[in-house]
Amino acid sequence: QVQLVESGGGLVQAGGSLRLSCAASRSIFSFYHMGWYRQAPGKQRELVATITSGGTTNYADSVKGRFTISRDNAKNTVYLQMNSLKPEDTAVYYCNARGNYEEYWGQGTQVTVSS
Repeated sequence: QVQLVESGGGLVQAGGSLRLSCAASRSIFSFYHMGWYRQAPGKQRELVATITSGGTTNYADSVKGRFTISRDNAKNTVYLQMNSLKPEDTAVYYCNARGNYEEYWGQGTQVTVSS
């Protein structure tokens, strides 16, 4: 069992930046896929960004060029650097870890972008 704890959310003005962190309770080396997803009120959860164990990244079109995902296996942590934030980025952001036979979600962290 793995616990994922997100942090770094908050209230920011449009154009600002936030850095989200996802700390795992054990090594993330075995997870071939780690990612960030978000869910806005009244909407379905959607993919924001993912990163494989080899470092390959994938981004939703809406965040390309503004967000950067990274992972530090030594610290068992995944990050999401969010720049040039827009009001439409407002959502609860969730961390996800996926292995061959297991998948885990964090509890989420709220990001609110004011116009």
